[in-house]
Amino acid sequence: MFRELEKIFHRPEPFQFYTAEELWTGDHTSKRMLDFHLNPEINVSSRRIQFIEDSVAWIVSRFQIGPNTRIADFGCGPGLYTNRLATVGAHVTGIDFSPRSINHARAVAKDQGLAVEYHNQDYLDFETDERFELIIMIMCDFCALSPAQRKKMLTKFARLLAPGGSVLMDVYSTMAFAKREETVSCEENLLNGFWSPDKYFGFLRTFKYEEEKVILDKYTIVDPKGTRTVYNWLQYYTKESLQREFQDGGFSRCKFFGDVSGIDYSDSLSEFAVVATRN
Repeated sequence: MFRELEKIFHRPEPFQFYTAEELWTGDHTSKRMLDFHLNPEINVSSRRIQFIEDSVAWIVSRFQIGPNTRIADFGCGPGLYTNRLATVGAHVTGIDFSPRSINHARAVAKDQGLAVEYHNQDYLDFETDERFELIIMIMCDFCALSPAQRKKMLTKFARLLAPGGSVLMDVYSTMAFAKREETVSCEENLLNGFWSPDKYFGFLRTFKYEEEKVILDKYTIVDPKGTRTVYNWLQYYTKESLQREFQDGGFSRCKFFGDVSGIDYSDSLSEFAVVATRN
């Protein structure tokens, strides 16, 4: 028991482990995540429906989206942005490694007669000969990736963009990082049964890495079948630190907004958005 508790409380190196698949492809957790996506009243997995509608309207206006505009949505989930962008005639590609989310997105697109190309694939491995005028990565997905993964994604984005194309994404700010604290908790059926349909005990150990501006929510799930650990990493940014990563990835210009609905940037916000144009 002592050794097991030592494992639970062990502080790993930043981004030492990557367990995103546990969230998005597990049968039970992927269903719970999709339920969160499709709940129009909460900001979990996806944002509230009004924010999504406002964001799509701003994206269409800001990037002059119209017939045949080529857009790629990395981490598209159940198609909440992709399908809406397709309604204005854009040629949209969605990539996500949750089969449950992709199947929902495809079903909605088929029902609405939308020509959206969906790929059930880890976007870290996605490749195509197509070139896009706009690439989006929304709901702070970028923050869950390690430095090496982020570098890989930005290099990929620069390669996949058409000349003059842009990337739109949002990230968590260091203002939000300052509000996070190291915590520990243990609860029967932690997060209201999110991790399993059967009884389990869940430990949550939150670690804060001051120098790197990284937070880890480390979940350890104990049930009759055994013990598993899920690492939820989040990188937090200033405008300057995010711009450096984009410049290193081959992007020459960055313009910042308060979020992906286009509100003005403020350094008091918990999140912010960037539009980056390739060199």
